[in-house]
Order: sequence, then structure tokens, then C-alpha cells
Amino acid sequence: MPMMEEILKIENLTKKFQKKNFFSSDSNEVIAADAVNFSLKQGEILAIAGQSGSGKSTIAKLILRAIKPDSGKIFHNEKEIKDNSDELKKFRMKCQMIYQDPYDSINPRMTISDIVSEPLEIHNLGTKDERKQRVIETLQKVKLEPAEEIAKKHPHMLSGGQRQRVVIARAIVVEPEIIIADEPVSMLDVSIRAEILELMKEIQKENNISMIYITHDLATAKHFADNILILKSGKVMEIGTIEKVLSNPENSYTKALIAAVSEPDPKNLYKEKKILFE
Repeated sequence: MPMMEEILKIENLTKKFQKKNFFSSDSNEVIAADAVNFSLKQGEILAIAGQSGSGKSTIAKLILRAIKPDSGKIFHNEKEIKDNSDELKKFRMKCQMIYQDPYDSINPRMTISDIVSEPLEIHNLGTKDERKQRVIETLQKVKLEPAEEIAKKHPHMLSGGQRQRVVIARAIVVEPEIIIADEPVSMLDVSIRAEILELMKEIQKENNISMIYITHDLATAKHFADNILILKSGKVMEIGTIEKVLSNPENSYTKALIAAVSEPDPKNLYKEKKILFE
């Protein structure tokens, strides 16, 4: 097999926040990213997993420069991404986000057509007619049919699953190289989560998109991702292939996360559960 090219590299990414105490003048330092290092290859799906508050979403925001890191570097195709640079503008087109909440992440006053075409307008891609055509084609790709009718609707007229398909359409309409999916199915009904993940995987494979899949759910990560990074309090605990990390974890925190995954076998109800700590 040919070696996959490295499309994204994160070096010593660090971010600290001051958490103020309302009952005193004291403040505590919260480390959201603690010298984080990893890379993403062309066509790879990397899961970043950990409990709530482990720093997963903060890392996504740091990569896109939505918040500024205290230190560390981000490279896209071997070029460093810096604030207020031409490279940052190009990178934000090539790296798109799928957000957790399909209700909050799209403007309820806009039509579906306007929502999906917005990134095309921001990056000045195509004429008005070309944008309209690309929106219809993209809605068809995410299986929102009839696309012409869906395009005229407003978000409140769609189901939660349909809204998340709109969010996916908005992310892929500019033909990105990288997608960061931040808990993309956690707000959806259980019955449609697998359907949305299958759609994302299909789009990822067809377009050879590199993806960072942020999740607290190791069960979905196991079936969706190629590699996994385990995060705790902003620090990388373990990184490797899905098979290696989930089948033979080396870190006690990873073992504890795996032990916490619910199993559908009724016999496990009678097994002794051991809680693992570092």
C-alpha cells in the first residue's frame, strides 16, 4: 500500500483558561490542551475520545483558530497556519466543521439553500447560478430529496436528522480536505445515529476526506475511525490504531473508559465491574 501523505500536523498545542471562583478572589487554572501532538493523514479518520471536559472541543477550536493557543504550531500540508495570514483563510476553506447541535448551528431565519450556499459566498466561489446548482447537488449527496423542495424550506420544517444532513451539506459544499466532526450524532435520536454516521463515512470515502471525529462514545469510534487519540484533562493518554488501543490498551484511563462502555449481553449484568484508576 502507498504511504498516505500527512495533511495536518499538531505540535505541542497548549491552551490554559483561568476559572474564576465567584465566592472568592481566587482563580484556578484549567489546562484544556496540554502540549498536544498528533498528525492526520490523507483519507484517515482519527477519533479524539475522552470524557466531557477533557478538552476535545477546545482542540477543534484551536485547530481552526477560533480561539488562540498559548503555544504550539499547526501545519496544513507542511505550511504553518498563523493568525491573520493568507494561509489561515485558505485553511478555513479546506477544513470544515460539523457541529454537535443541528438546532443551534444553523440560522433559523435562513432557507436551507442560503445556509448551504453561505460558505460558497464567504469564499467567493462560483457565480450565483453555479452556487445554486452546487447547493442542489450537495443536498442530493446528503440524501435530502427532493432537493429543490428542501432548498426552499426553513430549518424548523425539518427533523433533527434532516437538519444534521443540512449541516453536513454546508461542510462539504466547498469540497474540503479535512472535516472536524464534533460529537455529530450525540444530539440525535438513537434510531438515526447509525444512519448519519454511515452517510458521513460514505462521503468521506468517496471524496478521500481526512476527518477528526470528536466523541465520548468509544462504541461508535470503534466502527467509524481508523485511529484513536485518548484525551484526559487536555493531555494525550494514548494514541494508535482502533484495534490496538481498544483491544489492548496500555493506559489505565483508557482501560477505565473501555470498562464504562455498556455491553448488550445480559450475562454481563451479573459480572463484577472493576473501576480502574490511574
